[in-house]
Amino acid sequence: MMKRILTTLLLLAALAVAQQPAHAQARLQIRGADVSSLAKSEAFGGVYRDARGRRGDALRILAQAGLNYIRLKVWVNPADGYNTKTQLLALARRAKAQGMKLMVDFHYSDTWADPGKQFKPAAWESLTLDQLSQAVYDHTFDVLDALRRQGTTADMVQVGNEINGGLLWPDGSNSTWPNTAQLLNAGYDAVKRVSSATKVVLHLANGGDNGLYRWWFDNAGANGIRYDVIGLSYYPYWHGTLEAFQANINDVATRYGKPVAVVETAYPFTTADDDGWPNIITAAEPYPGYRATPQGQAALLAKVGDIVRAVPNGLGLGLFIWEATWTGVKGNGWDPADPSSGNGWENQALFDYGDRALPAMGVLGHL
Repeated sequence: MMKRILTTLLLLAALAVAQQPAHAQARLQIRGADVSSLAKSEAFGGVYRDARGRRGDALRILAQAGLNYIRLKVWVNPADGYNTKTQLLALARRAKAQGMKLMVDFHYSDTWADPGKQFKPAAWESLTLDQLSQAVYDHTFDVLDALRRQGTTADMVQVGNEINGGLLWPDGSNSTWPNTAQLLNAGYDAVKRVSSATKVVLHLANGGDNGLYRWWFDNAGANGIRYDVIGLSYYPYWHGTLEAFQANINDVATRYGKPVAVVETAYPFTTADDDGWPNIITAAEPYPGYRATPQGQAALLAKVGDIVRAVPNGLGLGLFIWEATWTGVKGNGWDPADPSSGNGWENQALFDYGDRALPAMGVLGHL
């Protein structure tokens, strides 16, 4: 009788384990958020509250929800003075005090760099290719060494942002791959000189486009471009189906034998506007089956997390939600050169229009 009871109990225990969601068995190494806008938000009066409505430090709220990484972009000489070494150092101290890790995202520009624009910083406009490579090295080293000296060494570093077409156009356009390689390797060398343990990420957008990724990383290999991690942007309303994204991330991890991470993803929790500036994503159901609601946002992020966890050979590191703290604060608009510009992204943050943490935060924190 006792043997039968024990056998039954063991079967029930095994069944319970089998029925647990995947993230209960193996949490992602990276459960992160880009919070690049946070310093400016706070300077203009931004407020953040936990899920119970208690006001607090946004980074502490994220950490207590289970997030373990922040991502911060760096511009060279932006018009508004934000997203520079100054804010990076201050936010890094705060994040590390909460036990969080740090990814630094170098744009090598005075403003946004993405597949459609890779503008040189004004101060670098007249430089030759060799001088430009030295500028990349010096800027990268200066920022990262300052982090190291204050005891907050970067854990991961992006050398460039969404560099589908290269960086620092026209010199670094990947229409001339040796130039692209020279500039990217200058950044890589600077990262490793500061800290050999820091992982270098190369980041493309269009995370569902396998043809792009094979073309890009095949050429990277042929031209001796050095890196540790492949970073992807995947926005489901722009970058293809979840199935295409899964096929691509699995393929690149296997094909190149490198860890992969979604360094940008997001989803709206509402169709409403909070700051009088039109939102970028306004559809009630931007991706089929996932409505623009708090529940839809949480479910979509969970799905992306599950896809990353299932990457073969344990090569899926995790994900960052993009601009988790970019709420509708007047003065904290998208254009650093235009103080009157607004924010088209506040309906995709991790805080609602009452400044309260959304359910997606807790979901992301426990993936």
